[in-house]
Amino acid sequence: MRFRYLLLLAVAAYLLTGIYQVGPEERAVVRRFGEVVARPGPGLWVGLPWGIDRVDRVPVRTVRQLRVGYDPEAAGEVKIPPGQLLTGDQNLVNLQIVLDYAIGKADQDLDDFVMHREQIDDTLTRAAEAAAGEWIAGRTVDQVLLTGSASLPAWVMDRLSERLPELRLGIRMQRVSVAYLAPPDEVRAAFEAVNQAQTAIRTREFQAQQERDQRLRQAEAIKYKLEQEADEYRDSQLRQANADATDFLAQLQAYRAVKENNPDVLAFLWWNEMRKTLLELKARGGRVEPLDAYLGKDGLDITQIISPRKR
Repeated sequence: MRFRYLLLLAVAAYLLTGIYQVGPEERAVVRRFGEVVARPGPGLWVGLPWGIDRVDRVPVRTVRQLRVGYDPEAAGEVKIPPGQLLTGDQNLVNLQIVLDYAIGKADQDLDDFVMHREQIDDTLTRAAEAAAGEWIAGRTVDQVLLTGSASLPAWVMDRLSERLPELRLGIRMQRVSVAYLAPPDEVRAAFEAVNQAQTAIRTREFQAQQERDQRLRQAEAIKYKLEQEADEYRDSQLRQANADATDFLAQLQAYRAVKENNPDVLAFLWWNEMRKTLLELKARGGRVEPLDAYLGKDGLDITQIISPRKR
């Protein structure tokens, strides 16, 4: 009887191995003799016992992180550390990038992740190193060090997103960032000196651009002011000319009207204006002489008016 009870207990315990609890942020992949038969979500799952069913619980909402490339702490242990890449101008840089990835949302992604779980980190590392090496090899060391932290993550992200469907790892990239990017220790001091000089150059260029923009704004302000003054002067001169022309035409019309009744009025006005002019010249100290004495049968003899030059 005891043996029978022990056998029943063993059978019950064996059957209980087919009961699994799936967490709230997990999904499970149930494989029966290697073939996927179910993908239950959070809750209690009752299946066939161990040896028939294999249940892999996967935290689908967890974001995994993988560091790829150069490790500053372990760099001295090997002659050529991983993550030391060659630039397009034959210089070396040390690079470490951080990959954040999560499991895909589709059922096929879940199956692929379970099937290739042990290979994901190695495969993703090789793909990321290849993408980073391609980007660095196409640029000079100055371009890599100056723009790598900003430009390289987007490049690697795009290349990995293109390759992941082919690799069938069941993951999707969340983020790529540069954790370490620097020249080798042997030449770091020289690169830092160059970077400082380049920073100083960029600072001076920025200051020169600011000064240029300021002077351009000042020149534009002066130009605008002169244009406004010129427009105002032109408008005032036009108004004055129009007023003078209108006044002249009015006077001419008046003179013509008077002339019809008194033909000698224009001669009177002419001599009156000449009298005013002569008086004004005399008041300024000028010399006014009548020319009647110099009139001859051939007209005015100006040779008699101009005195000979004294030597």
